[in-house]
Amino acid sequence: MAEPRHRYSTVSLVLHWGIALLVAVQVGLITVHEATEGPMSRAMIDWHKSVGMTILVLTLGRIVWRLMNPAHPLPVEAPRWQNLLARTTHILFYVLLIALPLGGWAASSAGGRAVEWFGLFSWPALPVPLDKSLARTFIDLHGAGVKVLYVLLALHVAGALKHHFIDRDNILYRMLPILRRRP
Repeated sequence: MAEPRHRYSTVSLVLHWGIALLVAVQVGLITVHEATEGPMSRAMIDWHKSVGMTILVLTLGRIVWRLMNPAHPLPVEAPRWQNLLARTTHILFYVLLIALPLGGWAASSAGGRAVEWFGLFSWPALPVPLDKSLARTFIDLHGAGVKVLYVLLALHVAGALKHHFIDRDNILYRMLPILRRRP
């Protein structure tokens, strides 16, 4: 019988950590945007949009990869509620990592603002009415989604740390290349 895979594939690792890094960059970009005015503030929003669209594309790619390469099974010894929480958190991550960029794109489209990708090309406007009020609604929903994302991130990190330091299993090892596998 073949030995079970212990780590996720290189593609899974790159997508996971790449998207995580881009989410952190998004926080930095919007923080600088809110702390500045004028051209610097506008540049941060333009970069925020570009990074957001990159996250959208990478997340869609990650979903396709995941469908072709199913996740490792969750620990059978873990209580059912923990495995349910883990699966729900992952599904909500995918939903938000698609919905947040789409919401930002919709807000830009409704506000009549272009969504350029690092100055290389413009994404087409979504078919939403040109309406500043609608754009504001999309931005408000975008902000609420970010707050949910922060809660999910906290749950995700707490779960990973629990597995590593309390359960002392190899769950975190699967996704963190710098860790050594426990015997």
